[in-house]
Amino acid sequence: MTRKNITALRHHLFRLLSLWPPYLGAGIYVHSIGPHCRRIEVRMRMLPWTRNYVGTHFGGSLYAMTDPFFMLMLIQNLGKDYIIWDKAASIRFKKPGTGLVRAVFELPESRLAEIREQLKTSAKIEPVFHVNVLNAAGEVVAEVEKLLYIRHKKALRQPR
Repeated sequence: MTRKNITALRHHLFRLLSLWPPYLGAGIYVHSIGPHCRRIEVRMRMLPWTRNYVGTHFGGSLYAMTDPFFMLMLIQNLGKDYIIWDKAASIRFKKPGTGLVRAVFELPESRLAEIREQLKTSAKIEPVFHVNVLNAAGEVVAEVEKLLYIRHKKALRQPR
């Protein structure tokens, strides 16, 4: 399989997340994927069954739209030699979310280089990533912080 075919397959897999039942039911979908899976835009529509009691986006859906993407982006960019897990998260609601909302995940090459460098001297690292959920006017609806766990698989085989 060529590198171009592998990249196309990865893009299709990310797009298939839009059909995952929790996302499909919540109106969450992958809108766009940048080169090397280092930029992903996810959107969520307002649906009658995802509104909360006061008529705004349910907070759990706002969080769900941000859940796996930094982990998946790191897996795609660091490769199979690393163990990568979501470890913790927090969400801070800034204003009521209505209508279409979006989150743009970005993983610059400089951050990947920093992670690779840290893993040369540490068995594991726990980097923090941030993403904002924005409304149609570009205003921040929620701020999300994700703590990830990254470990090189070779570090598991080294004697203690």
